[in-house]
Amino acid sequence: MRVTSFSFLLVLVMASEIVAQGQLTVTAVNKLKTARASETIELRAEALAPLGEKDLMKIHVRDSAGKEVLAQAVDTDYDDYHKPDTLIFQADFAPNETKTFTLTAGARREYSKEDFRAYGRFVRERFDDFAWENDRIAHRTYGKALITWKGEPLTSSAIDIWSKRTTKLVINDWYMVDDYHADHGEGVDAYSAGPTRGCGGSGIWSNGQLYIPTNFVDSRVLTNGPIRVMFELVYEPFDVNGVKVSQVLRVSLDAGSQLDRFQVSSQAAPGSESLALAIGLKKVKEAQKEFNQTRGWLTIWEPVEKKLGMQGLAVVVDPSTVDKLAEDKLNNLVVLKPGVATPITYWAGFAWDRAGQITSAESWKAYVDQFAERLRSPIEISIK
Repeated sequence: MRVTSFSFLLVLVMASEIVAQGQLTVTAVNKLKTARASETIELRAEALAPLGEKDLMKIHVRDSAGKEVLAQAVDTDYDDYHKPDTLIFQADFAPNETKTFTLTAGARREYSKEDFRAYGRFVRERFDDFAWENDRIAHRTYGKALITWKGEPLTSSAIDIWSKRTTKLVINDWYMVDDYHADHGEGVDAYSAGPTRGCGGSGIWSNGQLYIPTNFVDSRVLTNGPIRVMFELVYEPFDVNGVKVSQVLRVSLDAGSQLDRFQVSSQAAPGSESLALAIGLKKVKEAQKEFNQTRGWLTIWEPVEKKLGMQGLAVVVDPSTVDKLAEDKLNNLVVLKPGVATPITYWAGFAWDRAGQITSAESWKAYVDQFAERLRSPIEISIK
């Protein structure tokens, strides 16, 4: 299986016809013997064409009991018109459960603040951070202005961690109060990403060395909740063993997930050697590390700084693309095989035990392994 087809969802459009006054019936099947919470279902605009409505914000989803399900229109290709091309919604599945949903066209959807479980933005006031979150986790990464800040300059493309123990969205409040290094009941920034890869930052592995970009220089938001936040970061070309490489990183995070989805698009000069992407997790003393190449994941269970509990970090990749586990002075690295087609997709994220969802190394490993299994066996969808 190639990385480019390794996704949450396998859309099987078995039939496409208008039934029952302009309705489409979507059947979703969980073929695993395990439950799946907050599973994201994606439907491309072409599959919804029989409804006769081009504005995906006007398409409504109802479950088998007739209750409306929160849905979001997503622009995945960032075309000139910024027109959404995919409709997403979420559902929980019991083991081997089949669910049906009814789609109709109607009035344009309107959201309330309470609907949002995913959000992100460019933070100009904090030296060009980009911060994002869902109802489980939060992150930030660093823009160009931080390089020359006289107070605490930092050159880094690390993925930072903000540990939450609330389901509410906190980014705006934490930046406004500017006291997020202390836990006042919602969580804390107690992770020093610094010049490491942090929680899932990537680089290029060449001749036994990791080469990394510096802070991002441009950003663009593709979609911003209530279910998914998705954005792109642009990096200036950086040197990889004498070759200039440019990168664009697309990040998406869905509600209910402990792991982000990363897509790295790399370009190098024609004729240069095939690039080997390496995904990193910062090294921490007293960390428990486990690597399962067959299943395609690396997990770490480690103490949080300032003695604020324990946390798990993980990287998940398509097992067929894995070359080896490596390390440098700062990072544990999952190195992929050279020449994997770009963009390269992987998942990375974390869990904090004080959030109460995942509280042990074993429960973290089980979550990550089940996450990888869900990727290998996506929800099967048919539309009639």
